[in-house]
Amino acid sequence: MNWFLISLLAQVVLGTASVVDKLFLKKSYPNPVGYTFWIGILGLVSVFLLPFGFEWAESAVVVRALWGGAVFMAALLLFYWALYYGEASGAVVAIGGLSPVATLFFSFVLMGGSLASYEIASFFLLVIGSFLLSFTAERTVRLRVAGLVAASALLFGYSNILAKQVFDATSFFTGFFWLKIGGVIAVFLLFFYAPWRKAILNPGEKDEFHNRLGYFTNRVYAGVGSILIYYAIALGVPPLVDAMQAVRFLFVFLGGWLVLRETFRGKILALKIAAFIIVSLGVLFLGVGTYLSHTAPDPNRSIAWGVTFSEKFAREFFVPNDSAPGRMTGSDEYWKSNYDAILDDLGVRHLRLVAYWDLLEPTEGVFDFSGLDYQMRRAEKVGADVILVVGKKVPRWPECHTPHWVREFSISNFQFPNKQDEKLLEFVEVVVKRYNDSPVLRYWQVENEPFLPFGEGACALSGKELLENEIELVKKLDPAHPVVITDSGEIGAWVRAAKRGDVFGTTMYRRVHNDRLGNFEYPIGPWFFRVKEKIVRFLLQDYEKKFIVVELGMEPWLPQQLYETTPEEQMQVFDFEFFKDSVRFAKDTGFDEYYLWGAEWWYWLKTKHNDPRFWDETGELFPN
Repeated sequence: MNWFLISLLAQVVLGTASVVDKLFLKKSYPNPVGYTFWIGILGLVSVFLLPFGFEWAESAVVVRALWGGAVFMAALLLFYWALYYGEASGAVVAIGGLSPVATLFFSFVLMGGSLASYEIASFFLLVIGSFLLSFTAERTVRLRVAGLVAASALLFGYSNILAKQVFDATSFFTGFFWLKIGGVIAVFLLFFYAPWRKAILNPGEKDEFHNRLGYFTNRVYAGVGSILIYYAIALGVPPLVDAMQAVRFLFVFLGGWLVLRETFRGKILALKIAAFIIVSLGVLFLGVGTYLSHTAPDPNRSIAWGVTFSEKFAREFFVPNDSAPGRMTGSDEYWKSNYDAILDDLGVRHLRLVAYWDLLEPTEGVFDFSGLDYQMRRAEKVGADVILVVGKKVPRWPECHTPHWVREFSISNFQFPNKQDEKLLEFVEVVVKRYNDSPVLRYWQVENEPFLPFGEGACALSGKELLENEIELVKKLDPAHPVVITDSGEIGAWVRAAKRGDVFGTTMYRRVHNDRLGNFEYPIGPWFFRVKEKIVRFLLQDYEKKFIVVELGMEPWLPQQLYETTPEEQMQVFDFEFFKDSVRFAKDTGFDEYYLWGAEWWYWLKTKHNDPRFWDETGELFPN
C-alpha cells in the first residue's frame, strides 16, 4: 500500500473524528487545554507498538523526535483553541491551506525537497480547496481565529518535517515512539502554568464528560488516524501528505451539515461546492500521478532506438541557403556522409526516412529517386528497417513540401478531388509501387501530424477525406505493410490519428518556440504520456495497437532554422545536460520504440564546430 492510499484513509478517519471533537468541545468539554493534555497522555499507548519493530537510535535522532513531538502538541493546542472559537466547517479549515504551505517551506529549507509536476498541480488544488472552505465562515470569526490558525499551521508544518527526518534516520515504530514521548513530556509541562493546571485537573464543569465512553472511543479512533498520518509521512512526501488535509475538512463540512445541523446557503454553499470539486480534482491528480509513479516503466527495459533523417535538412547545413527559391543547396557528398555516419558510426538500425514530393517530382511527371534510393540501399546493406513517410505534409519545416508546379493548380475547398489532391494521390502511388517490395520497409507513414494545424501553406491541416483516401490507396497497393498515423504528443488529441492507423506515432518535444510565448518548456512530466496513452486506448477499446514515438525532440527549437543560428544561441535553449535529461525523460514515458530527431544537427556540431558531445552521447543508445 503506498503513501497516498494511507494518507487518504487517515484523512477520512481524522475528518470524522474532528466532527466528534466539535461535539465534545462545544457541548460537554469546552476545554482545549485539557483536551490537548489527555491526547498527549494517550501517546503512552505507543509503548504497546514497541514489540513490532523498536530499535535503538542515535541520541541526536531521539532528541529531534522528542522536539518534533513537543512541537506537534503545541500546534495541536493552538488548533483546538481555533476549533473552539470557530465553526466546525468554517474558519479553522484555513489550517488545511496554510499548514501544507508551511510544510513545503520547511521541506525546502531543511531537506531540500522538490515536487514533480503532477505533485505541484495536486498540491495547489488541495491548498486552494482548503482556502475556499476557510472563506465560508463569518468575517468576525475568521479575524478572531486568524492568529491561532496561522501559528498552528506553522508549527504543524515544522513538526511534519521533523517527523520525516526522524523516520528517515530510524525505523517507523522507533521514530513514532519517541515522537509520542516528546508529546507526553510537552503536555506535562502544561502543569507549570497554574491556570492550565487548573483547567486540566479541575475544569469546573459539572459534567466534564457528557459521554465518557464516546470521548475515549473517539480518541482511540483518532489515534489510528494519527498513526496512519505518521506512516504516510514516513513513506511519502510531507507537503503532499499535509495537503491531503483538504479531504479531512470535506468530511468536517459534511459532518457540520449532517451531524451539527449547520446550514449553508447562497455564496457559502457555492464556495463549499467549489471547494469540494477542486479538492476532488487534487485528490484525483495526486492519486493517478502516484499510481503512475509506482508503476513507472523499467528504464533498463529493452528499447528500440531509431533516428529520423531528412536529406533536405542535412543539405542546408552545408552552405547558407542563398540560392534562388525552390532550389536545394549543399552537396550530395555532405548529406550522404551524414547519413552514412548515422548507419556506420552510430550504428542506427531503425530509420524514419522521408519521400519529399518536391525532391522526388520537381517537374510534373519527371521523377528523381536517386537520393531516396541511396538511403534505402544503404539501409538494406546494413540490415536496418525503415518507416517511409509519404504525403504532402511530411517532417521538417515548412512541413508542406509540395512542388512549385503543383501550387499553380487552383484549390477547391468544397469539392474532392481537386487537381492538387489528384496529383498527390498519383505521387503516393508511384512511391508505394517503387518501395513496397523493399526488404527494409517496415511501415508506411501517411502524412505527418495531419490533425495538427502547423506549418506553412494550405496543407498545414490535412483534410480528413484526403487523408482517408491516401490511407486507403496505400493499403490497397501494399496490404503487407502497416500504416502509421501520427499526432502531436503534447497538444494533439491522439484519438483520430490512433483510430485510423495500424500503428500510432506520437511526437515528444519538451522545449518549443511560439511566436507569442517565445521559448518555453511544457510543464508536464513523463506521466502525462502514460496517462494519455491509457485514456486513448480506453476510448478506442484497443489495448493491442502499437504506440511509438516517431519524433523525440533532441535538438533546439528556435524561431530561425538551426543552420541560421550559432551554437551559442542553440545552447541557450537546449544544452548538453538537457539533451541527456531528455533521454531519461523519454525512457520514463514507457514506450518501447523511439525515433530521435536531430541527427543532422549533432553531425553538424561534430564536423563543423568540433563538438562531438551530442553525437557521442547518442551513440551510447545504439548497439555497435
